[in-house]
Amino acid sequence: CRTIEVVPVPRRSSLKRLLTTLLSPLPDMALRLPSAEFRRKLVARLENERFDVVQVESIEMAPYALGDGGRPLWVFDDYNVEYLLQQRAFETDIRHPHRWVGAMYSFIQWQKLRRYEAAVCRRVDRVIAVSEADRELLQKLAPGVEVTVVPNGVYPRAYDPEQNYPLILEPHSLVFTGKMDFRPNIDAVLWFCRQVLPLVKAQVTDVHFYIVGQNPPRHLWSLAEDPAVTITGHVDDVRPYIARAGVYVVPLRIGGGTRLKIMEAMALGKAIVSTSLGCEGYPVTPGRELVIADTPQDFARQVVELLGDTRQREELERAGRRFVEERYDWRAIVPGLERVYESET
Repeated sequence: CRTIEVVPVPRRSSLKRLLTTLLSPLPDMALRLPSAEFRRKLVARLENERFDVVQVESIEMAPYALGDGGRPLWVFDDYNVEYLLQQRAFETDIRHPHRWVGAMYSFIQWQKLRRYEAAVCRRVDRVIAVSEADRELLQKLAPGVEVTVVPNGVYPRAYDPEQNYPLILEPHSLVFTGKMDFRPNIDAVLWFCRQVLPLVKAQVTDVHFYIVGQNPPRHLWSLAEDPAVTITGHVDDVRPYIARAGVYVVPLRIGGGTRLKIMEAMALGKAIVSTSLGCEGYPVTPGRELVIADTPQDFARQVVELLGDTRQREELERAGRRFVEERYDWRAIVPGLERVYESET
């Protein structure tokens, strides 16, 4: 890495965002980071230096993708199948009248993103997906486009479960981590606290749930009125919380791509209870690397059983750690990305 250039993050007023949501043919995500200064610097770099590859990270940066079938090779790294995330958000929010505004937003974005995401995939030279499920969805969305799976990864040594993390949590602690201004994470902890946690507390009276992540919205703080719930806000390092958890929970009901939180928890040797969607994209065997539950009753039952069964927790912890080491170590993943770069256009 020889040079890094930065530009100010573009700002949009709430009024402008509302108008573009209603009137622009482009999805909201494509309108978050437009910057004339960024584009000028990008074009100048491409004119003055020879690059073999330009990698475009995520749908927000896709407006800058200029693939032309020559050199440099333009590679689009699609973190999530974004239209699917909005479709799932709509299907979840429409069931709750007080969330119909969010449902309407997601419905509009779902329709716009289907068209836009397909157009981006056709514009670039190579498309990367993070899972086989995402690859299949993108190829249906843009028939004829070649999509290569390069999964997300971790450095297992950076997530050493034997490290002595300077944090002490209650023996019956449950932990969830993620950006708390992200709608799927907000929905996940609201569902867990309202539907699952009361069932767990009825059997494990000293259970404590930690919501770990930056920027929790104001309405989420009301959850911490329950003495069994702690909202940390921003922390410098999530690893101590995951490592000290009794059970790590992934109660996601909205999402796409693959959840890095799953890999982090497995790498740290944690027993995990997840919804089917929470571990989507990972070739796991339920009951071996983690436990899957999709109803409040099943989720609570699995959490309670794990909190009380040290042997089962340890079996899951060993299998999860081994799963990450064998499949998701960056040392095994990077060569696959290099093969995408080396392929002919």
